[in-house]
Amino acid sequence: MKTIMNLRTVLVLLLSFVTTLTVFSQRREVHILSANDMHATLGLMPQLGGIADSLRALYPSLLVLSAGDNRTGNPLNDMYSPSGYPMVTLMNQIGFNASALGNHEFDMGSLPHTIDHSNFRYLCANIHAEEQTGIRTVPCQVFDVEGVKVGIIGLVQYGQLGRPDTHPDNLHGITFEEPAEVVGRYESLRNSCDVVMLLSHAGYEVDTLMANRYGWLDLIVGGHTHIQLSADEPLHNGVLLTQNTNKLQQNVTHITLTVDSGRVVEKHAEYIDVKSFQSKNAIVDVMVRHFSNNPDYQRVLTKATTPLENKREIGSLFCDALMSETDTDFAIANYNGVRLSRMPAGDITVGNVLELDPFGNTAAIINMKGSQILEFLQKYSRMETYRFPHLGGFMAELTLDKENSTVIKNIKLTTMDGKCLNLKKTYRVVTNSYVAAFCREALGITDMETVNRYTADMLIHFLTQRESVDYQGVNRITFK
Repeated sequence: MKTIMNLRTVLVLLLSFVTTLTVFSQRREVHILSANDMHATLGLMPQLGGIADSLRALYPSLLVLSAGDNRTGNPLNDMYSPSGYPMVTLMNQIGFNASALGNHEFDMGSLPHTIDHSNFRYLCANIHAEEQTGIRTVPCQVFDVEGVKVGIIGLVQYGQLGRPDTHPDNLHGITFEEPAEVVGRYESLRNSCDVVMLLSHAGYEVDTLMANRYGWLDLIVGGHTHIQLSADEPLHNGVLLTQNTNKLQQNVTHITLTVDSGRVVEKHAEYIDVKSFQSKNAIVDVMVRHFSNNPDYQRVLTKATTPLENKREIGSLFCDALMSETDTDFAIANYNGVRLSRMPAGDITVGNVLELDPFGNTAAIINMKGSQILEFLQKYSRMETYRFPHLGGFMAELTLDKENSTVIKNIKLTTMDGKCLNLKKTYRVVTNSYVAAFCREALGITDMETVNRYTADMLIHFLTQRESVDYQGVNRITFK
């Protein structure tokens, strides 16, 4: 009898051991839907909700993530009270699980209210915010996806001035560290998680650097640089990188991670076109129509007789408006301070202006020698064409590198009639408060005055004084 009992015990233990082996060797999948740089594109949120609903019907434990810059670019969201409320309300309805901080999350000083209204956490490992700022983030978060532990580390962009690219007035009481220097502190997540990933708003170049440095990562969901990657993107040191263009204009990403015995054995990214997606989330659709019902933004200011085809034409219009409203010699606007890349012929409305200039910047007038203007353009652009500012009242001839046409080798400044700019003469230059802050921090220029007017209001007034505008072909920057 005792022998039979011992045999039964052995059989039970063997069966338990086999069952345990089966559980531990069972392959499981983690499904993630990721977006980045949505910039308050309210009109496409119903389709994004439809994509989330469709994937959730197949994968109930779907994680929905944003790599930051959820706001800024749509007055219906940015000028709402409180600023950013429509977008975060739609993200709540869609069921986002987490978001990185983008540099534009700090715009308008609305981040504490945004965090308070969010049903999800904001992840950022390279921020240090004093308690009085009201900015409550966590460096990382671990999700349990049907028994699979997914550790997610958040990162925000770190610019050349040691902070994200936003107005410094929005960052009092906050300091930042370089993303790539922070990630190594969280390698211990590898011991407790089956999946470890970054939710990064650091940009593709930094994401690539981090992938090559930290091979223990499985995935980096990226943003900030608006690069459209594809399913053919090769692994970087074994790490899968994903990113999409901004404003949901092309895709969001469905990521499938296959986990076996506590490690990721397969990785796949599928890119889903948002605009052409047929299904919409009905509740999100109703909410978008509600938030879009603001007749003030439909007020017509003037007409464009021809389309403004690119940012340079729109930037020229913007600079001319600032000069006209302040009676200054020149105007300078940062390249990405102009958020519209095209304006069709026809009515120009208040909404168009607020979409073009959504930051709530005021104007500033700086007394600058010609040599200081040149130094500013060199430092701010980092001698790269895609960062070169918009100009008013003067022109720039850029000599480009023969091997790389995005690299500027020399800048020649001229007046509008083609004469070389006098580098010793002092000029009155109007710009926005963001550029003025750069001049103060990076160049030590303090001879400036604040104009207590929003740059968007100045553009609105400029346009209302004109029956029409025509900026087709206007470009103050030439290439050699």
